[in-house]
Amino acid sequence: MAEFRHFDLSIFDPPFKSHLTDLVIDLNHLRQKKLEGTTHSALFFQIKSIFQMLESIGSARIEGNNTTLLEYIEKKADQQEDAQENTQEIHNIEKALAFIDDLVEEHPINRAFVSELHKRVVVGLNQEGDKTPGAYRIHSVKIAKSQHRPPEPHLIVDYMDELFAFIAENSSAKYDLLKVAQAHHRFVWIHPFGNGNGRTVRLLTYAMLIKYGFNVKQGRILNPTAVFCNNRQLYYDYLSQADQGNIMPWCEYVLDGIKGEIEKIDRLLDYPYLQDKILLPALLDARQQEIITDLEQKILNIAVEKQTIQASDLKRLFQGKAPHDISRRIAILKDKNLLQALEEGKRTYLPCFINNRLMRSMMRVLDRQGFLPFRNE
Repeated sequence: MAEFRHFDLSIFDPPFKSHLTDLVIDLNHLRQKKLEGTTHSALFFQIKSIFQMLESIGSARIEGNNTTLLEYIEKKADQQEDAQENTQEIHNIEKALAFIDDLVEEHPINRAFVSELHKRVVVGLNQEGDKTPGAYRIHSVKIAKSQHRPPEPHLIVDYMDELFAFIAENSSAKYDLLKVAQAHHRFVWIHPFGNGNGRTVRLLTYAMLIKYGFNVKQGRILNPTAVFCNNRQLYYDYLSQADQGNIMPWCEYVLDGIKGEIEKIDRLLDYPYLQDKILLPALLDARQQEIITDLEQKILNIAVEKQTIQASDLKRLFQGKAPHDISRRIAILKDKNLLQALEEGKRTYLPCFINNRLMRSMMRVLDRQGFLPFRNE
């Protein structure tokens, strides 16, 4: 076992001609770029919810949770209560992500904030829980799949305070994403909690990205776990190199992954792409799997083509039918959560692809288009 070694925590300044410097420049451009697109915001945020779910499942699976994507979405679609620990672990991460979305812009990233993330990650869990949620560990630990031995408990407070000062440091914006990568590694290196460190640090990474301008409320969807869970062994290998003081390959790995995710997700703002490559194929798949009927597919196809519909848009499907017949059909799809009202009490509707049986088809299509951070098994 390697002995504990301390490396100063200071901003890494990459060589000017390096690939890492190119990544910093490209990502700063993407951050400043005004987000515009033709996808309706309500549909866009449905996709955001799907990627939030993928973030939760992916983060749990890195730690060995064997819940498959399809198992989880089946339970979500059927709104099943599930007391199994694997499912509870994923629910916890989803709730922690929502907590970050609500509070991180106004709340400093400090000990109280990270402790709250940890509490939310481990609550209600036995095997993957922690006997002292939110409190730093008071015992020595070993990290699985790593030769690094984290610092002894009496050193944790000082090292975590150093980390929080590093995050809060008023440095040039060009270093923000390097700080994200370095903070992720340093947190894992310290291993401050008894359990749940991996899940907590990936939430910390998400929180820092929002702080630094990759803001989901402004339309940017970012799934940082996708950077890490495509290849878990690669994740551990780069962390191990950083443990030895070679931080540059780790930073390149993280920033390369973030850039790839941003470019991939930004395509969903282009509605012709989203319609032709994702939504209509998902409806076709759902019909082929007999999840929806032929008539439901036709109604939903119109809804997808127009993004929002009213009863009058469906007249061509119901020639000779009274208006109340069309309204009844819309009500049936609303009850099945396949259509949803754009605003409460309004008679304008948009197609719904979350928390219903269409999610399985959506996942298959997203998988084929390369959007899933792990295999759709």
